[in-house]
Amino acid sequence: MQIRCALVGMPGSGKSTVGRQLAARLRVPFIDLDHQIEQVLKTSIRSFFEAEGEARFRDLEAQVLADMTARPGGMVLSTGGGAVLRPENREVLRQFGNVLYLRASPEEIFKRVKHDRTRPLLQVDNPLQRLRELYAQRDALYRETATYVIETGRPTVHTLVNMIMMQLEMAPAPSAKPDKGEEADAACATGAQACGSDSLSK
Repeated sequence: MQIRCALVGMPGSGKSTVGRQLAARLRVPFIDLDHQIEQVLKTSIRSFFEAEGEARFRDLEAQVLADMTARPGGMVLSTGGGAVLRPENREVLRQFGNVLYLRASPEEIFKRVKHDRTRPLLQVDNPLQRLRELYAQRDALYRETATYVIETGRPTVHTLVNMIMMQLEMAPAPSAKPDKGEEADAACATGAQACGSDSLSK
């Protein structure tokens, strides 16, 4: 059986960077949900956000997420930071496969993304405060959705992928999936190797 994983987390938590390497290790396709959405839009997410607003974007995001997770076979799917906001998206992700929450503090994320102008929700006067607000709003939703919580504060990308691979190897069969409440906190992984501030910016 091919493994199916989805990565969730704050903007700049490393979902795309880690996802690509994880997919290579698992020998399955890597799909970036935001890139798929931009292919549908024929423009950037930032441009669509500015022209149509967040609600319209979330409608399209939910549709593309449902389409991608309905595809057969193994894959690693990197989601946008706000994909967990809608209950139906959280349920789709839980049904899809193993959900990995790449968890980082707002301060750590700010160091990685402070020069990134492509993230529409962070184009504000005080992006660090905005990150803190988003974290307060979303952390519980990420945890609710996640099978595993992976702390990304200090490990290198290579170390993070190794940590995830170990979690997946120890994962129970789908029919024996642990009850919610046991999942995320019991599987919270941490590491101690330092990494560059830009290594997880995607």
